[in-house]
Amino acid sequence: MSYVIPVWNVPSVPIVGRGERFPVRHIYCVGRNYAEHAKEMGGDAAKEPPFFFTKPADAIVPVVAPEVGAVHYPSATKNYQHELELVVAIGAAGTKLAPERALDIVYGYAVALDMTRRDLQNAMREIKRPWDIGKSFAEAAPIAAVHPVTTVGHPSRGRIALDVNGEPRQRGDLSEMIWDVPHVLHFLSQYYELLPGDLVFTGTPAGVGAVVAGDVLVGRIEGLGELSIRIVSPR
Repeated sequence: MSYVIPVWNVPSVPIVGRGERFPVRHIYCVGRNYAEHAKEMGGDAAKEPPFFFTKPADAIVPVVAPEVGAVHYPSATKNYQHELELVVAIGAAGTKLAPERALDIVYGYAVALDMTRRDLQNAMREIKRPWDIGKSFAEAAPIAAVHPVTTVGHPSRGRIALDVNGEPRQRGDLSEMIWDVPHVLHFLSQYYELLPGDLVFTGTPAGVGAVVAGDVLVGRIEGLGELSIRIVSPR
């Protein structure tokens, strides 16, 4: 018997104003980086250093406004939740970065969603096992186009908001992050060498909640446009 090993295209995200795309190597996510969200999850992140988890690169679902992306309701969950986040796109290698140099490796920023099978995440947390089953699955990272730093700078404040079916769910400001982008990259780079193509999800404000098939989610970050998706029936 012979086997054919498929050659997959590298996952990538469009870049605003440019013909090329941003190839995705790895996805890192920081947990509980807004105080009010930490409280609604039962913790107090202000007393803790940041912690990280990962998603596979092929979890991304690129969506270019005004397109509305389709995201399938995942299997094995009855509590599928949204988390709107600022994402940092890494454009240069960096390790053990000082906070004051961390922004040197940033290529750009994007609006994204960290979709979560909350019931599975909570079940793993209760028995002190990894969160992968709740965070790492197909279509778990819808993302809008990347805005290069050369056009938007380094946003450190600005409204971050998510509506579901036109009703407000999440409201916050980037300035409310417990650990700002330079410090997130500083901490993360102590454990990993950050490389071009990495995406870093920087945490979500309070107001996370469940969605079902048919729901339309619209997330916006001031200066970075919006991300719109529709939850569709399971495959």
